[in-house]
Amino acid sequence: MGILGMLGIPGSRMARWWRIVLIAVLWELQSVVCREVTLPPGPLYRVAGFPMSLPCMVSGYEGSRTQDFEWFLYREVAKEIQIGVVSTRDRGFPYAIFHERVNSGEVRVERDSGDKARLVIQRLRPEDQGRYECYTPSTDLRYQGSYSASVDVKVIADTLLITHSRILNGRPVIEGTALQLTCAASVQSAQHTHLSVTFGMRGSTGSGSLGHNLKEIISIDRDLRVNPGRGGSYEKRYNNGEISLEKRSGDEGKDLYIMKISVLALEDSGSYFCEAAQWVLDPSGQWERIAQRTMELGNLSVQPIADTLSVSTVPVGEVALQTGSPLSLTCVVSGAGPWNRSALLVQWLRRGPAGGVEVEVARMSPNGVVSWGDDISSGGGGSMEKGAEGRFSLRRFSAHPADAGQYRCAVSVYAGQLSPAPSSPATLTQRSEGVMVSLKTKEVSVLAVIELPRRPLLKRGSTVTLLCNVSVVTTGPTQLEVEWWHKKRELDQKEDTTPENTKGRILATLTYDGRSYLYSNGSELSVDRISAGTYRLRIFSAHEEDQGDYYCQADVWAQDPHGVWYNTGASTKSAMAHVYLYARVADLLLIPLVVGISSALFVGVVIISMVTCCFMKRLARQRSHGRK
Repeated sequence: MGILGMLGIPGSRMARWWRIVLIAVLWELQSVVCREVTLPPGPLYRVAGFPMSLPCMVSGYEGSRTQDFEWFLYREVAKEIQIGVVSTRDRGFPYAIFHERVNSGEVRVERDSGDKARLVIQRLRPEDQGRYECYTPSTDLRYQGSYSASVDVKVIADTLLITHSRILNGRPVIEGTALQLTCAASVQSAQHTHLSVTFGMRGSTGSGSLGHNLKEIISIDRDLRVNPGRGGSYEKRYNNGEISLEKRSGDEGKDLYIMKISVLALEDSGSYFCEAAQWVLDPSGQWERIAQRTMELGNLSVQPIADTLSVSTVPVGEVALQTGSPLSLTCVVSGAGPWNRSALLVQWLRRGPAGGVEVEVARMSPNGVVSWGDDISSGGGGSMEKGAEGRFSLRRFSAHPADAGQYRCAVSVYAGQLSPAPSSPATLTQRSEGVMVSLKTKEVSVLAVIELPRRPLLKRGSTVTLLCNVSVVTTGPTQLEVEWWHKKRELDQKEDTTPENTKGRILATLTYDGRSYLYSNGSELSVDRISAGTYRLRIFSAHEEDQGDYYCQADVWAQDPHGVWYNTGASTKSAMAHVYLYARVADLLLIPLVVGISSALFVGVVIISMVTCCFMKRLARQRSHGRK
C-alpha cells in the first residue's frame, strides 16, 4: 500500500507525485554533479632555469576514477594559437617545440592521484611564458560543467646570486675549535620576493668518506626567523649559544650571512654548503620557492682532542737536589687547540718516595687562580706560574725532604669553554709521566729517653712529672719538636692491636719554634723545655684515667742556607714509662670506718630480728592456753 496510500492519497495522484519527486532529484543532481577543472589562481611568477610545477584537479566527473589530462600553451605573442605541451593519453600530443623536451623527461606530467596531476617543467625557458590550459577529456554521460582551466605564468629572469668569503681547506681541526663561515646572497627582481639562506653539511658515512647524510645546521627563513636544524644536536647547541646565524648588510646590495659554531664537536665533520632560495607569494596566499642555489664551502675534519693532546714534564726522569736548593718543574701541554678557545685546569701531583697516596701540590684554575693542596706544599714557599702557551711551571724556592717524591702534572681540557662552571665536566683529562725528585740530606742521629723522676709513691690527685731527654748528633743548627703520647693499659693485660691503641693518644706538642699545643684528656697539662735537650710534661691533679704507659717522640728540624727551618725526617721514640696511681691516706682511713659502720648495722638488724621473732612466738603460745 505504501506510505502515501496509508495517508489516503489516491493511486493516480500517487504516480504523478512520484514523477515530480524523481524529476526534482535528477535536476538537483544535474546542478550539483558537474565536471570542474581547477588550477591555482594567477598570475604565477616563476624563474627561468628553475623548475615549475602546476597542479591541476578535476572533480564532479563521471566514469573512471583515473582521469586524463592534456596541457596547452598560449604564448603572449600569439594568444590564439594553441600549442600542445603534454598529455597523459597521447604520446604524439606534444607539438614539435615540446616533443624533444617531453621525450627527455624535462617536461612531464606527474600524478598525485587519479584525478590530480601536475605539469612539471624541469628547466623553465623565457619562451615558456604564457597562458597554460589544463584540459580533461570527458568521461561523463552528459557534456556539462567545465572541462578546462587556465592560468597565466610569467617567466622572470634569474637574478639569484650566492658567493662565499672563503672555503674550508680540508685540514683537520681540533675538537673544541671555533668555526665561522660566511655567504653573500642577493636577488634583483621587480616582483616582491623574499630570500632564505641555509647552512648545512653532508656528514660522514662512518667509513671516513663523505656520504649523503644531509644535515641542516641553521637557517634564516623568508620571514627572517632563525631556525636551528632538527637533525643531530643542533637545536640544543643553538639554545646553548654554541651555534648562531647573523645577517649583515654587505657591499653591492649583497647581504652577508655569517654562521658561527663556537665549539666544534666530532659530529661536525663533513662537507659544508650554503643554500639560498628565492620565494614569492602566489595569489592563492601560499609562498612558493621559485629559485634555489647551493654553494659548496669545502670539507671539514674534526680531530678528537684525545688524538692530539700531549702532556709532559721537564725535566724528565730524576732530579737530585741538595736540601735548600730551588726546585723547578715545567708542565708542557700541546695539541689542546687554540689557547684562546679552550680552558685548562692544570694540577701538580706528588707521591712520596716510598709510594702511597698521590696528593695535590698545587693547581691553576681555568681563570688563572693558584691554590695549594696542603700545608706541606704551601709552607716551604713557592709559586705556580703560566709561561708561554702550553707551559706551566711549579717552583719551590727552597726544597726540603718533605718535597721529595714523584711529581707529575694532570691537565683537564674544557674544549671550547673559556669559563666553565665548577660543575662542568672536562672534555678530557690527561696525566704526564712522573719525574722523581730526591734530596740529599745531612746525616742526623737522634735518641730520646723518657724518665719518671724518683719520688714518694704517686697518689691520685698529685702532680705527675715526666721528662724526655733527647740527644742529637749532626752538623749545623737544629731544633726539636717533641710530642707526648699516652697509651692506656687494660686490666686484663690483653694487648689491643688496633692502630689507635697501638700508637696511643697524643697529649701535648712543643714545636721547634717554641709553641705548645695541649690536647685535653680531662686533666690539666703543661709542657715546657727546662734545659737543652730536656722536655717536661706535667699532669696536675692526676686521676685514675691518667694511669698507663707514656712515651715521647722527637723530630729534628734543621735550617737551610736561606734560613728556613724544615723537618729533616729524622725522628725517634722513647721507651714506655708506666704510671700507676695509689690511693690517698684519707681514702685508706675511710675504708675501715665504712666497713665498721656497715658491720655494726648488720649485727644490730640481726639481733632485733631474733628478739622480735621470739617475743611474737611466746605471745602466741599464751593466747592459745587462755582459750583452753
